[in-house]
Amino acid sequence: MSTRQPGKSVSRIKTGSFERRLSLTKAGLFAGTRMASHLATNWLSSKENREKRHSAMLSNQARFLVDELGKLKGSVVKIGQVMALYGEHFLPDEVTEALHTLEDQTTSLEWPAIERVLKDEIGAERLAELDVDPEPIGAASLGQVHRALRKSDGLELVLKVQYPGVADAVDSDLNAVAQLLKVARLVSFGPEFNDWLEEVREMMHREVDYRLEARTTENFRQMLMGDPRFVVPRVLQEYSTDHIIASTYEHGYPINAPEVRHLSLDRRSALGKAALELFFRELFDWGEIQTDPNFGNYRIRIAREAGEGSWQDKIVLLDFGAVQRYSEAFLSPVIQMIKASYEGDLDSVIDGGITLHFMSRDWPAAVLEKFGSVCMSVLEPLAKDRSQWPDYAVNSLGEYRWKQSDLPSRVAKQAARSAISRYFRVPPKEFVFLNRKLIGVYTFIAVLCSEFNGEDLLRQYLYSNREG
Repeated sequence: MSTRQPGKSVSRIKTGSFERRLSLTKAGLFAGTRMASHLATNWLSSKENREKRHSAMLSNQARFLVDELGKLKGSVVKIGQVMALYGEHFLPDEVTEALHTLEDQTTSLEWPAIERVLKDEIGAERLAELDVDPEPIGAASLGQVHRALRKSDGLELVLKVQYPGVADAVDSDLNAVAQLLKVARLVSFGPEFNDWLEEVREMMHREVDYRLEARTTENFRQMLMGDPRFVVPRVLQEYSTDHIIASTYEHGYPINAPEVRHLSLDRRSALGKAALELFFRELFDWGEIQTDPNFGNYRIRIAREAGEGSWQDKIVLLDFGAVQRYSEAFLSPVIQMIKASYEGDLDSVIDGGITLHFMSRDWPAAVLEKFGSVCMSVLEPLAKDRSQWPDYAVNSLGEYRWKQSDLPSRVAKQAARSAISRYFRVPPKEFVFLNRKLIGVYTFIAVLCSEFNGEDLLRQYLYSNREG
């Protein structure tokens, strides 16, 4: 769970499908009436004024609806956040921009309501074994996190508590939000939108499945147990249920904390390399990727010579609710595109995009080639040919400067300047998740101000771990 420090708290969350539907319907009808009135009067304006006024109206509509969603909290807010991340192909820019503000919701549930959940789920006797801090250390849309101490041995742990009724409300909430977008005339329903909506539904059901998240956490802990660069919390099954995940409290600093910034360049670069290699292991070895790279899901544990015996800084991995498992049918063309990009084989990059069904062989050759070149530019920090690196992205030792390179922004501009967007199809959801993860890893390394070349790591995974 990516959490934020909670601000104000509420005594309850609307989770009854009837009262939630009523709130959403009232909001949608009001917004729909405003939009209808706007459309009726706007047609008399000039084309330029019509476009400006329509954009402004969409922004107002979206902000109004986001305010309504924010009041409800629970899965409605999470649905809005997911739509903001993956809805750019279906929703107007003004709507996705407004939905992104849902990520700033910081309302938490008051302690008596959380205490009731804990007693109902694990029992008063088991709960009495713990000294739970009533103040949450983080609150998100589906639940909140409390620190606790086991009285018998002083073990520090955290309890991730799902808000009551949230899991049961996912389907009705998703249907209500979709209907709200339709009534407010903010989206056109069609087969692609409906397919995408079902993907959001599947993702939401995974998000509220705490048993699945607990198993996934333990799976990653086992896979990384032999790697001293990573820490994964241990799940405490005796305090975990369908709606609670109890795990060991793992200390560390936020990635952008001054203590991390003040580490030497070598240490920050070592952490950056670890993050990149973890991504490669997920992609090439495991076919299982944690796709939510929000910085709230990571901590940096700074090594102390006296305490840990060596200067091995560690990355603490905190959240496994958004792990995606990939099929070989999807991974093969993705890895083909990565390998072809590394080897400068433009035709093979294009073939991979066509296999993944977001490009078509009948597109103009210039568009296909531009698409392929944009894909290849993403691999800049891992490139064999470094002659194309901008001067400002290279240090005196010939190492890549991840922050100064500003690569994600340059790639986005390159894509925007081309004709790709007019042809680009809605990518498969797996590709959206993977792309988000890659951008997240690059940003993580950039925030650390790491400086290193990733080519050796990529070669190791391209040519050693798989055939070809």
